[in-house]
Amino acid sequence: MMRREVHDMVKLMNQPRRTIPLIDGMTILFVIVAVVSGIALWVLHGPDRFASAVGDAGLLLLLVLPIVVMAVLMGAYVQRLVTPALARRWVGTESGFRGLLLATVAGTLTPGGPFAAFPLVVGLYHAGASLAVCVTYVTAWGVLGLQRVFVWEIAFFGVEFVLLRLLVSLPLPFIAGYLTLLLFRRRDRR
Repeated sequence: MMRREVHDMVKLMNQPRRTIPLIDGMTILFVIVAVVSGIALWVLHGPDRFASAVGDAGLLLLLVLPIVVMAVLMGAYVQRLVTPALARRWVGTESGFRGLLLATVAGTLTPGGPFAAFPLVVGLYHAGASLAVCVTYVTAWGVLGLQRVFVWEIAFFGVEFVLLRLLVSLPLPFIAGYLTLLLFRRRDRR
């Protein structure tokens, strides 16, 4: 099993760098949905509502764009800073429970929304983090994120409720990562 994983990693490292297409199927789908909903808004509610919606979208874009740009840069930097050997050791397929634990801690501590977390995960994955570690990270970020706990949850639900929720949610990232390991081991045996 170990020999095959090493062979697959070497093969992956020797492949030419993937280029991401500028326009893919998902982009085309979003463009179609945006155009159709814009036309529907114009027809049903008139040009004033359409202009208001475009203005709101532009404002949201101005608010989110700096975060997205910095997060994408951060993901690219991580991808270049983390050597494949370091990634394999700490968060790769060979990292085992240690990789899942690191991913859980990192996901819990990562501030911000998906615009900040997802590019970081993509950068780690391309640097050599295993799929199980990436799933663990995203799950921990989603269910254990401390920024959301301190800013929103305690204010709305109180400390006792939040502590109970965190306690029962703590195993979820490990379960998600371990199930990912099992699913992909089973797939690799076929």
